[in-house]
Amino acid sequence: MTEELARLRWQCRRGMRELDQLLGSYLESRYPQASDAEKAVFERILRLPDPELAGYFLGRQVPGDTAIARGIERILGRD
Repeated sequence: MTEELARLRWQCRRGMRELDQLLGSYLESRYPQASDAEKAVFERILRLPDPELAGYFLGRQVPGDTAIARGIERILGRD
């Protein structure tokens, strides 16, 4: 495991099971093949606060940033 993946895996652990599973699953299955731009958006998503992330993933909020919105859709497997 590379240092980058270890760091990202740690950042995917949010303490909320649903977020942990969504983020971890994306990291394992789609992140390795993602473009550099998509990887950068994923890292931006990981820097968001948990309540904001939960709102996005549960559909209670819509990101104002279109790149973040597309990244959320990718993580949810809706792309």
